[in-house]
Amino acid sequence: MEDHTATGISARPAPALRQYVDSYVGFDLRRLAAGVHCGPPGRALTAVISLSDPLELAAGVDDGSPVTRFGSVAGGLMCRAVALHHDGRQHGVQVALTPLGARAVYGMPAAELAHRLVPLDELLGALGAELVDRLRSAPTWAARLTVLDELLLRAVGRGGCGGPVRRVRPEVAEALRRLVAARGRVQIGAVAAELDWSRRYLTERFRGEVGLSPKTFARVLRFEYAHELAAARNPLPWGTVATVSGYADQAHLVREWREFTGRSPTAWRRGEVLLGAG
Repeated sequence: MEDHTATGISARPAPALRQYVDSYVGFDLRRLAAGVHCGPPGRALTAVISLSDPLELAAGVDDGSPVTRFGSVAGGLMCRAVALHHDGRQHGVQVALTPLGARAVYGMPAAELAHRLVPLDELLGALGAELVDRLRSAPTWAARLTVLDELLLRAVGRGGCGGPVRRVRPEVAEALRRLVAARGRVQIGAVAAELDWSRRYLTERFRGEVGLSPKTFARVLRFEYAHELAAARNPLPWGTVATVSGYADQAHLVREWREFTGRSPTAWRRGEVLLGAG
């Protein structure tokens, strides 16, 4: 099902992919002035395929991080926003993988990509090159979504690029599910106890699979929810956003927002291109 917006479309993947892939977003910045899009941290590993000029990305916003050009790129979970520098001609497709989807699609745990941006074809090989070529030649968004489903199903069918993939520990998968379901508002010690693990053991195993500790991932989830509320068509006041998303107060939200995006909430709202906002 597609959701058409002023800047492109968003869609769910085929049902067989949904435990591995959260969403597809087709974005189009060609009607906007040149600028910098802040890609905030979240629960998903993001892959982006440009349908036009190479992507110019930096692993940080407004902090002097070097800019790297990619035709297509895959990133792991992050604790800092990624800056997309665009010149008013950029459009492409964004794929959001679940943390457990990294093994199925790329053939490796999400931890191996944490805090990194790498060319997509390094992970998918010839399949990645085919994906880029077919997306660029597809005439419509509907055709591109069909290509994404087809090729990602092929990637999952072969277990990523590395053949059969070791399964994720069920306790880690359950901890991840509980954190996501609670939007990060859960006590890590309580989750560990319910899994009959120590907090330290859960932290080690979770970080080894996901790339972030459970506590850090919970912080990312709370920020992601706050960002979702703040990016709504009719956003709530910042104090209400802080309360609803689980922060102690607005000052706590501001500190976390600065850490994750490099900007204050008000500076972010003033300068950000809200993909998908009508």
